Amino acid sequence: MSVVVIGLNHRTVPLDLLERVTVDDARLPKALHDVVGREHVSEAVVLSTCNRTEIYVMAERFHGAYADVRNFLSELAYLPPDLFADHLYVHFDEEAVDHLFRVAAGLDSAVVGEAEILGQVRTAWERSQDEGACGSALNLLFRHALEVGKRARTETGIGRNIASVSTAAVAMSDSRLDGLSGRRILVLGAGEMGEGMVRALVAAGVDDVRIANRTWERSIDLAARVGGRAVRLAELNDALAEVDLLLTGTGAHSLMLEHGDLARVMGTRHGRPLLIVDVAVPRDVDPSAADLPGVTLLDMDDLRAFAEAGQAERRREVVAVEAMVADEVERYVAVATAREVAPLISSLHERADAVRRAELERYRGRLGELDDRQAAAVEALTQGIVAKLLHDPTVGLKGAAGSPRGERLAEALRDLFDL
Repeated sequence: MSVVVIGLNHRTVPLDLLERVTVDDARLPKALHDVVGREHVSEAVVLSTCNRTEIYVMAERFHGAYADVRNFLSELAYLPPDLFADHLYVHFDEEAVDHLFRVAAGLDSAVVGEAEILGQVRTAWERSQDEGACGSALNLLFRHALEVGKRARTETGIGRNIASVSTAAVAMSDSRLDGLSGRRILVLGAGEMGEGMVRALVAAGVDDVRIANRTWERSIDLAARVGGRAVRLAELNDALAEVDLLLTGTGAHSLMLEHGDLARVMGTRHGRPLLIVDVAVPRDVDPSAADLPGVTLLDMDDLRAFAEAGQAERRREVVAVEAMVADEVERYVAVATAREVAPLISSLHERADAVRRAELERYRGRLGELDDRQAAAVEALTQGIVAKLLHDPTVGLKGAAGSPRGERLAEALRDLFDL
C-alpha cells in the first residue's frame, strides 16, 4: 500500500485549466466518494484551493490508482485526459510525504509562507474524515503535516510580513493605487478569503469598506465585526459606481460579474477608473472586462508576480524550513513503517505464544503436580525461550521496514508461519 499524490497547481497549468478542476465545498462530498469508490483507491483526501487541486490517496496499485485519479479529474473538468495529463505531477511514498509537508509549511504556495494553506489542509482532512474517505494511514500523514506547518511558522520567519493571498491582494492594490487611504473599497465575498481581505484593509487604516455576499446575513455579520457596511447583491452595480477598488474572492462556480455588467457600471462613472483584483478560483469577474476603458483587472497570475517580487526576506527562511521538512519526513517514515510491521510482529508473537501454551498443556500430565513456584518457573522459562528466538527476526523486520528487503522478509514470515 502506497501514499500517492496527483495534482495540478499554479506552476503547472494556466489559470483557466486550474479553474476547471477546482472542487468547491458543495461538490467535495461527492468528489471524495467518487475517488475512494474507485478500484485501486482505499483512502482519499481532496485538497482544492486557489493555487492547487491535489488528490491524496492510499493506493492498492500505483498505476491503477494513477489511472483512477486521472479519470476522476477528466470527468471533473469535462476534458479528455490527454489534454491535461502532461500537466499532472505525481509523487508517491516518501516524495508524496515530502510534498504534503512542503505544502503545509507554505513552501509550495504562490505567496511563500502564506498562512491560509495550513487551515485549508486541515479542512480538507477533516472533510475527508466526515465523509468516511480517510482511514488510519492518511490520518497519520495529515496529522503529522499539520505539526510540520505549525513548526515552520513558529520556529522560523517563513510567515513574516505578507503571509496570505488576502493580505497580498490588499498590498498589491495599495501599490497600484499609490495608497489606500481615503479610498472607497468594495469586497465581494464574506468567506475565509473575503474576510481576510476585509481585515487586511481595516488593518491598513481604510475607513470605507463595503461588503457584499450571496448570503446577506454573512455580509451583515462581517460588516458589524469590522465597522464596515453591508451591501446587498441587488445593489452591487450601484456600489461599483461609487468605489475605487473592487476586491473579490468568492467560492462561486460561475461568474459573479459579466462583461456587460461592468460595461454598464463604467458608463455611470464619468471616466473614473476602477481597479478590480479578482483572486477567486474559478474567477468571479469575466476576464474580457479587462478590455473596458478605465478598468484594470488583476487576477491570481498578477498576484503571483507581485508576491514573487516581494518575497526575498521570507525566501531566506526557506533553507531552514526545508531542513525541518526533511527531518520531519524521516521521522514520519520511521513512525509509519513501524506501524506497518507492528501487526505482523504482533501476529508472529501471538502465534509463537499459542504454540508454547499448547505444548505446555500437552505435556502437563508428564510434568506431574507442580507447585505454584515450579509452575511459574516453567512459564518464565518457556516465555524466555520464545522471546529469545523471536528477538532477532523482530529487530531485523523493524530495521528493514519500508525497504524492498523488509517487504521480502515480511512476505517470508507470512508464508512460513501462515500469518
